[in-house]
Amino acid sequence: MDTEAFRDLLTPLGRELLAEADGADLSEAALLATATRLRGRFPAELVNAALTQLRLRDRARAKFGDDASRMFFTPAGLEQSTRAGVASYRAQRFAGLPKIHRTLEVGCGIGADLIARARAGVPTEALELDPLTAEVARANLTAFAVDDLASVHEGDGTAVPLDDGTEFGSVFADPGRRTARGRVFDPRAYEPPLDVVLEMARSVPAACVKVAPGIPHEAVPDGAEAEWISVGGDVKEAALWLGGLAGTVRRRATLVPAAEGSAFRVPDVHTLVPDEGLGEPEIRTWGRYLYEPDGAVIRAHLVAEVAALAGGGLVDPRIAYITSDSLVETPFAASYEIEDVLPFAVKRLKAELRRRGTGILTIKKRGFAADVDRLRRDLGFGSAKAGKGAKAGKGGKAGKDETVVVLTRVGDDPVAVLARAAG
Repeated sequence: MDTEAFRDLLTPLGRELLAEADGADLSEAALLATATRLRGRFPAELVNAALTQLRLRDRARAKFGDDASRMFFTPAGLEQSTRAGVASYRAQRFAGLPKIHRTLEVGCGIGADLIARARAGVPTEALELDPLTAEVARANLTAFAVDDLASVHEGDGTAVPLDDGTEFGSVFADPGRRTARGRVFDPRAYEPPLDVVLEMARSVPAACVKVAPGIPHEAVPDGAEAEWISVGGDVKEAALWLGGLAGTVRRRATLVPAAEGSAFRVPDVHTLVPDEGLGEPEIRTWGRYLYEPDGAVIRAHLVAEVAALAGGGLVDPRIAYITSDSLVETPFAASYEIEDVLPFAVKRLKAELRRRGTGILTIKKRGFAADVDRLRRDLGFGSAKAGKGAKAGKGGKAGKDETVVVLTRVGDDPVAVLARAAG
């Protein structure tokens, strides 16, 4: 879809088509029939653009909930966009800045962060290099009736002069971290590169730069606060807060519930920050419970803080599994009651699962090299894709009828921890 085709969607005829096609069967099997029916009344190119947009809206519900039905997207813009709840949470810091300055956004994409800040009352001017994406972002501002507080221009945000007389009091940047070959992990390969964006950030009183959650801690500049955010237990992104937007801590883990990450409203979050009085967590033997810290906690190097909350320690200093004799409810880790700890051997583990009459198996691993799908088959549970009594697990609690097998190491010894969801 090019810029002209997208603009046609914003005309009265285009909006009529979007309204009529909304609710139609857009599955692969029915798409041709739906398109043929609509082409009887509307131009073919307009129908193609509308169906593409409606299918993108359907995919976007995971990030934007019901708000997706009035938004516009590009495939790349949707993939790289911030979830609505996360954008709304982040906008609250900008809302605390003095109102006499505006925010400059570098590379706004389809405008999720831009919308959230405008809804929070933060005036922003955004620049976006891609003409189609800029057009989409403008349409989204209009859809939310915030185009009086925010604007989008086509251009290179890094070329905006930010000298002492600048009208901008803060900068928000979301450098591109994907290419045609996939994700970009080296901050120097961001578009624009992270060091270029950070140089801009140092020229204004306050700034926030969205980065990949895998950013190395050594890449976090002095004086900045790094925040890792998970949504529904999955780490989705990280941000660097600088200047007047930085807090008093060096790093932070923030957890957003899954349902609250998909709507433009400020979510109820849980935030964990360093306890400077803590040393390294103790190393101990297995206790009654196992705690699996949220991925954002691990990325933020806050496992010791969760161990202190649980009154426990690590069984291996290199692996972020916590064990304790106490059951403590915390949003920062999933908890399991340990039933047995076995030296890892497929034959022995299979016999034990058969003895227990295990019907549903969840396998988790950390610090353990194994092909989980192959292991499931070896244990007699089929693959996760087949859905034959097997379940993958990166986080969260298992159901009551499940056996959880946690594969890990203690020193050089591989072990299998058999557990069930606690509480």
